[in-house]
Amino acid sequence: MASTSQKHRDFVSEPMGEKRVTELAGIGDVLGGRLEEKGFDKAYVVLGQFLVLRKDEELFMEWLHEACNANSKQRGDCYRCLKEWCDQFL
Repeated sequence: MASTSQKHRDFVSEPMGEKRVTELAGIGDVLGGRLEEKGFDKAYVVLGQFLVLRKDEELFMEWLHEACNANSKQRGDCYRCLKEWCDQFL
């Protein structure tokens, strides 16, 4: 498995709370802005979509591409971040 970024490790190390969408691994200011425009301003809103899609990697990555035009690395980083967070906290 690919090594994780510091951003990923920081995100999964604590409860979600009110983290901004840009705190998700793979989501920077540009993608975060696109997501915010669509109402996904908090990480927990993206988590909700992740759960609605039943934590399915292919479905989530397809949704993230359509929602903000994330590339494959960004989609993968975000998916792994949310999956690991769920494994730890749900």
